[in-house]
Amino acid sequence: MKRLSLFLFSSIALSLTMSLTARAQTPTPTPSSTPAQTAPAANPTDVGTIDSIIAALYDVISGPPGARNWDRFRSLFIPGARLIPTGRRQTGEVGSRVLTPDDYVQRSAPLMEKNGFFEREVSRRAEQFGNIAHIFSTYESRHVKDDAQPFARGINSIQMMNDGKRWWIVTVFWQGEDDKNPLPSKYLNAKN
Repeated sequence: MKRLSLFLFSSIALSLTMSLTARAQTPTPTPSSTPAQTAPAANPTDVGTIDSIIAALYDVISGPPGARNWDRFRSLFIPGARLIPTGRRQTGEVGSRVLTPDDYVQRSAPLMEKNGFFEREVSRRAEQFGNIAHIFSTYESRHVKDDAQPFARGINSIQMMNDGKRWWIVTVFWQGEDDKNPLPSKYLNAKN
């Protein structure tokens, strides 16, 4: 009888532990508003596929001197999204800055709109599982679209989510190429 009671107690404890573990690994819906309520409405062709949302991201920030469509830019990002530039500081330390899409607009718009800015994807590595995707997107930046050489190159590490209706950018985490970190050839010739 003691063995049966011990067995039943152990079975119940194991079941409870497994149930709690499964719940801990299942994301709880955020009680905040839905993405459609807080982000500007997106053009469905901008967010229908991974290719289209990445093309829209590069397109919306690129152009000659003048205003950008910053609402289009904001519409690509899920509420709570982050943009994180990282790189070597003047002191030699490597650091990063965490920005919201609005922070990025405030920081970048004046320079882009004054000087012109063109960024294009030159290579891509993609991984996808279920509703999430990770893209390593190698970029080149120019002040004028037809400049012979880019003034900057680097990698945008883009994390995305599909909510069943559209793709959302969750994070863009990037680092520019420098003397200590030249772009490896494997990130210059890949499209998958």
